[in-house]
Amino acid sequence: MSEGNPLSLGSLLAQGMHYLESGTGAVVPSIQPSTTFARDAAYELMGPYLYGRYEGPTTEATEHLLAALEGARAARLFASGMSAATAVLETVSSGQHVVAPAMMYHGIKDWLHHISQTRNVCVSFFHAPTTDAIAAAVKPGATTLVWIESMLNPTCDVIDIAAAADVAHRAGAALVVDATFTPPVTLRALDLGADIVLHSATKYLNGHSDVIAGVLATNLMDDRWDAIQRVRKLVGGHPGAFESWLLFRGLRTLALRYERASRNALAIAEHFERHPRLEAVLYPGLPSHPGHRIAAKQMRGGFGGMMALLVRGGARETRRVAERVTVFVRATSLGGVESLIEHRAAVEGPDSPVAPNLLRLSIGIEEVHDLIRDLEQALATDTGA
Repeated sequence: MSEGNPLSLGSLLAQGMHYLESGTGAVVPSIQPSTTFARDAAYELMGPYLYGRYEGPTTEATEHLLAALEGARAARLFASGMSAATAVLETVSSGQHVVAPAMMYHGIKDWLHHISQTRNVCVSFFHAPTTDAIAAAVKPGATTLVWIESMLNPTCDVIDIAAAADVAHRAGAALVVDATFTPPVTLRALDLGADIVLHSATKYLNGHSDVIAGVLATNLMDDRWDAIQRVRKLVGGHPGAFESWLLFRGLRTLALRYERASRNALAIAEHFERHPRLEAVLYPGLPSHPGHRIAAKQMRGGFGGMMALLVRGGARETRRVAERVTVFVRATSLGGVESLIEHRAAVEGPDSPVAPNLLRLSIGIEEVHDLIRDLEQALATDTGA
């Protein structure tokens, strides 16, 4: 469990009330969609804002709330999780070195390959989710970023964030943690030593599959953070006011949604852990999971809704299982109120390192017995073998 205490739902709502327009008494904050802000007769800005691509009141209110949740000095919203990730990677110069896991979100991994090929950035990928593997990959004095995920996508392996931070800092590098699978009501990576925490806010933070957004949070007001903000401003990575407002709305139910998804996921994992049609259930809430001890130390209030199933019979049978579900939705995303199922290798393409028999599940807030029955009937399908 992290040293900080992620805010309770009541505190989250109280933070939201703090940013309401004065004088209205509105329980829900309003949207300010203006793209530009006027000057007075002396050509002085009439308020703190200049132009919607730089900043705006709705986005700023959501950033304050996210910073409070993360225990951060600052948080910045972006138009997508990839926009946030690339803003960080734009701070890496030619000749510098980045360390990242071989199994990770494929979009960011693709961008790491891109900057390696076009900007002479050296990238080393470590294959085991261990501190030793990270330590073997870093190059003291050359490594500028160590990039990890709080739970590897899609295998659900768990990395010890505090230990990774120690390795990175001893090498003179900053630690970036993609915590998309673990929102701040369960894990605060900054409390564990991370320098920057990243979320695809599209996922758990919004939670309703109707917003594309990203967020970065930090406690370091340094040159890298200044450069990240400059990239957002000049490249146009600022989200729209409506997206920021929808994200604020989603955050109001984050604790409840995460608690229900975690409870559902644990029940599903325990039910299918020894299912004869499965090789394994990959879920850190199970004591049998190799990362369970670390996850229990880092997380509070549940282990989340993300898991993977390894299906017996190879890629063809795995696809058949995904095709047979009726309650789960076959779609790419995670962290929403609806449960999703995905044959990850098929989505990532022929170069994917993901096992061909892996199904990634994002467990939602439906009645858990309906979800269990749906998976049971899909797994029980006659393969014709």
